[in-house]
Amino acid sequence: MANPITLQEIRNESVDLEHIPIGEVFEKLKCTKEGLSSEEGANRLQVFGPNKLEEKKESKILKFLGFMWNPLSWVMEAAAIMAIVLANGGGRPPDWQDCVGVIALLLINSTISFLEENNAGNAAAALMAGLAPRTKVLRDGRWSEQDAAMLVPGDIISIKLGDIVPADARLLEGDPLKIDQSALTGESLPVTKNPSDEVFSGSTCKQGEIEAVVIATGVHTFFGKAAHLVDSTNQVGHFQKVLTAIGNFCICSIAIGIVIEIIVMYPIQHRAYRDGIDNLLVLLIGGIPIAMPTVLSVTMAIGSHRLSKQGAITKRMTAIEEMAGMDVLCSDKTGTLTLNRLTVDQSLTEVFVGDVDKEHVILLAARASRTENQDAIDAAIVGMLADPKEARAGIREVHFFPFNPVDKRTALTYIDSNESWHRVSKGAPEQILNLCNSNEVVREKVHGVIDKFAECGLRSLGVARQEVPEKTKESPGDPWQLVGLLALFDPPRHDSAETIRRALNLGVNVKMITGDQLAIAKETGRRLGMGSNMYPSSALLSQNRDASADTLHVDELIETADGFAGVFPEHKYEIVRRLQEKKHICGMTGDGVNDAPALKKADIGIAVADATDAARSASDIVLTEPGLSVIISAVLTSRAIFQRMKNYTIYAVSITIRIVFGFLLIALIWKFDFAPFMVLIIAILNDGTIMTISKDRVKPSPQPDSWKLKEIFATGIVLGGYLALMTVLFFWIVRDTDFCSVRTKKS
Repeated sequence: MANPITLQEIRNESVDLEHIPIGEVFEKLKCTKEGLSSEEGANRLQVFGPNKLEEKKESKILKFLGFMWNPLSWVMEAAAIMAIVLANGGGRPPDWQDCVGVIALLLINSTISFLEENNAGNAAAALMAGLAPRTKVLRDGRWSEQDAAMLVPGDIISIKLGDIVPADARLLEGDPLKIDQSALTGESLPVTKNPSDEVFSGSTCKQGEIEAVVIATGVHTFFGKAAHLVDSTNQVGHFQKVLTAIGNFCICSIAIGIVIEIIVMYPIQHRAYRDGIDNLLVLLIGGIPIAMPTVLSVTMAIGSHRLSKQGAITKRMTAIEEMAGMDVLCSDKTGTLTLNRLTVDQSLTEVFVGDVDKEHVILLAARASRTENQDAIDAAIVGMLADPKEARAGIREVHFFPFNPVDKRTALTYIDSNESWHRVSKGAPEQILNLCNSNEVVREKVHGVIDKFAECGLRSLGVARQEVPEKTKESPGDPWQLVGLLALFDPPRHDSAETIRRALNLGVNVKMITGDQLAIAKETGRRLGMGSNMYPSSALLSQNRDASADTLHVDELIETADGFAGVFPEHKYEIVRRLQEKKHICGMTGDGVNDAPALKKADIGIAVADATDAARSASDIVLTEPGLSVIISAVLTSRAIFQRMKNYTIYAVSITIRIVFGFLLIALIWKFDFAPFMVLIIAILNDGTIMTISKDRVKPSPQPDSWKLKEIFATGIVLGGYLALMTVLFFWIVRDTDFCSVRTKKS
């Protein structure tokens, strides 16, 4: 059995398994290429834990009780206690009727809020429960398919085309792999991984097959460390702060009313102790908008249901309110604004020989590509043909030379319909130039084209051809001839430009945050119409800043920039944090593990379709439809919901003012004692009726919404004051005049 101290050191990451020679990895992990035994695997599972992210489960009971633990509920709970304690102290039996009524109202509101929040959580949980990854692992000398969560350091696993790498691992002997780690690092193109190189959990194998030894699992992987940064991001919701402010206003209004009542009723009017208790309860019960959280929860729940029909699953309902105020949207590029699928810009294809055209250059490049088991470049070039079968139409394949990291090119030897032998090759331009033994004039011309492509954010791919007179596979053939250069580009999604235009019209500033190169980011921004005022990630650092950014403070730079390139997860997180410090309501879209920390930190984290589990877990809204157009629909829907909530908060404030000061004046002027239970009935009827506001017809604001609390309080005070005066006037008419009796006689 392995030395537990050594395993504990590895678990604590005090042993560097990423950079030491592969032989030492086996020594440190106390394992061999024959794999672990089942017993040893079980022992290590106890040390390292399951190969998955830790999930924090929330108690349903505590969550339910949480809806009764807020300032508004505290006042209602105090009213219930007063109905029992103060009544008994005043020489009368406890007021169980009012106490039970208040508690019932609390329970009803808490139950509705809990059910709505729980339903939203269950919908999100069902969405997240999709993946249960499995992998091939060597245990007890036999290959078997097991749950990836059971992997431990020291396991030997098999990685092949299409597999998602289940854990951080070091590759063993074999041919190089093509690994797509765009979800982790933001790189557009797959990277080549040679034997002994490290591959990261969550990346995807695009070409090749090889065995690997696991060196890290769960929270200790590259994937897990990003998730840990997500877990460390906890903040009080913007909506909760607004509710607290409104609740505090109502409580202060009630407190003022109670103080005035106590001073006037007892020291001035010398009323009996028991006569004033009901009046105090009236202010406590009637003045608190106890249903406010419930009404707003129901309003947002209905909005959440509408968003789900549009292709956006809401995991956190308060994100709907925050999306209405979103004024900055930070968007990842790869897979979000773009398709994460290379394409060839045929219009920019450069031809270097006179007897071919641009279409023929693409055909030659397609012949030098695989038609099956393709990598990203092969798929892009063959996809440019009207029919992929054209790549082999009219020719017989003799030999295909696959890509390798040394030659950095592919080639095909084939026979045409005239029984002539030919070779075509495509690859890195420098390698193709060396293959063709090009002179300095040609090299300067080619490098000029490459630089021109790079300025446009495009990658270059060289294409060459050769005649083979000897008609043998091994023949060196005639000198190679450079045919042309192709421009490769990760194209924007078809709806990205329109989405950005509509977002800008709605007052939402869109910023591109990408791990790709600056030139590519600028070209993508130009094509999408979002601007090209972009900076490298070095502009965010106090040291080694880009010269173009030296004159601007970092906060100002982030606010004015259209985007940043070459960023890492920490940069994305920092950008969002600084925007929030500048009082922006910040949204963040993304699809990869590298986006997860920023998604969690943002006010509204939006995981796009086909996002990784880590991105979905960290987000507030998960898109189920490809593209970003659903975000605009979500913004408009959120702003409509915000208008309904704003209307209700004005209503809640005005009702508090009306009841507090209306009943205060009645109690003090006419010394009238109103039954608390009747006020409780009024509160229930008011709350039940006002819930219909959740479906009210409203017009979304053309600009981001915000809670202008001073405006809400001022409007509520004016309306509430008017209602209070009308209540007092109506009471006077009914009590001290014969207006109602005269009207009754006449009728």
